[in-house]
Amino acid sequence: MSVYTPDWVKEAVFYQIFPDRFARTTQSNLLTPAMGVPLESWESPPTNQGYKGGDLWGVIEKLDYLQDLGVTALYLNPIFQSACNHRYHTHDYYNVDPLLGGNLAFRALLDAAHGKGIKVVLDGVFNHASRGFFFFNDILENGPHSPWVDWFKVTGWPLSAYDGSFPANYESWVGNRSLPQFNHANPLVREYIMQVAEFWLCFGIDGWRLDVPNEVKVPGFWQEFRDRLKKIDPETYIVGEIWEDARPWLDGTQFDGVMNYLFTEAAIAFAVGEEVVPEHVAVPSYKPTPAMDATTYSQRIDEVLGLYDWNIQLTQLNLLASHDTARLFTIAGGETDQPGAIAAATDSVVLSTLLLMTFPGSPCIYYGDEVGLGGAMDPDCRRVMPPEAEWKQDILQAHKALIQLRHGHPALQKGRYKTVLTQGQVYGFLRQLDEPAQTILVVVNTGKSAYTGRFSLDHGDTYTNAIAKYGAGSVELNDNALALTLPPRSGLVVELLP
Repeated sequence: MSVYTPDWVKEAVFYQIFPDRFARTTQSNLLTPAMGVPLESWESPPTNQGYKGGDLWGVIEKLDYLQDLGVTALYLNPIFQSACNHRYHTHDYYNVDPLLGGNLAFRALLDAAHGKGIKVVLDGVFNHASRGFFFFNDILENGPHSPWVDWFKVTGWPLSAYDGSFPANYESWVGNRSLPQFNHANPLVREYIMQVAEFWLCFGIDGWRLDVPNEVKVPGFWQEFRDRLKKIDPETYIVGEIWEDARPWLDGTQFDGVMNYLFTEAAIAFAVGEEVVPEHVAVPSYKPTPAMDATTYSQRIDEVLGLYDWNIQLTQLNLLASHDTARLFTIAGGETDQPGAIAAATDSVVLSTLLLMTFPGSPCIYYGDEVGLGGAMDPDCRRVMPPEAEWKQDILQAHKALIQLRHGHPALQKGRYKTVLTQGQVYGFLRQLDEPAQTILVVVNTGKSAYTGRFSLDHGDTYTNAIAKYGAGSVELNDNALALTLPPRSGLVVELLP
């Protein structure tokens, strides 16, 4: 039996927001004392500790822009009270950070987003908390006498939460003392996390993106998480941060999808190819190198599409960059001093985005990527959203056109995927849907030479017309065969009519 996954996700275009860096409110009456603290200048380079002061009121003010872009869902990096700008060090799971505007601002954002038909998915950091989390702080204050001592993995006394010259004596995420790891085997911890997830779902959110869920080793934990949330709302989206083969978590009993870095690395290796700047992809656990030709890309994509149930493929969260990677424009050499670097990187970003918007699963844009924002590895990839005068309009207009193309063609959302052309750096595939009947052909030329060729469409269907919907080049249909011409570094999307 096929797995059920939320239908709305299959039609969604996501936009990931790092709240501290996206937008500050322009309305002074919305500022609270907590939002009046000294902040880093908006224009200065991002740092690990400083706050820029982006807030949820500012996100509300940008909803018209996002709607015009074609966004139908937001993925927000953590918003709960925390003592760090990325907020993965949670202090209070029931209160939105005052610097972001608190619960009042989030209530307003949810209502405003939903009013525009935009879903909201929150980042769930349930593997670890922080030293400031009340229950762990109680252990620091009271030692073995704390009633919450079994909520964490304490291995000895005294705890040393700050002084690295002494053993920490508790388990933490990747040995980071600021991120004490929950003891998920404790039924009270398990219930606490379940109730947090249920609370915000009842508050109105549309799903959870789960941070490092592979670190939670207790059998049955994520199965219970799914069962309890789906009982409240079957359309809840549950997506995990798994960078590799995610079959252990995508068995139909846990997540609806994962952040699809397997697609990311293949798309970048093919579309950006030899222009990838190695230093910007050296740290993450995804490897968008070496460069791929069309045959290698086809083989890799077939492997990725063969991993999971088709309904799960349709709710994968596909991406080209995130808060954990360098930004695509920088990876593609756009910030090097080489002649023509900006133009070349722009072509790479557009080609990659074409692959993203036509691939099975839900595309997710990392804020600013749609205007060519650059950034090396963390913290540089978390730059502020640039002013409009600095936007790269070619990249923005390509995003708008490709998002509109996806929204306008159901086959690009739910249609079957079939490779039909692999020749050098030229790759072509079909997306086919039976109801409504629709066939879309996508051909991408990532090479530096123009392509002219002809290939048969005799795959069981007969077509009478071919209508170009996006891109450069030309297409002509005769006797169920296509004659194609594509300029270098370009793509073409064609609707085939029966």
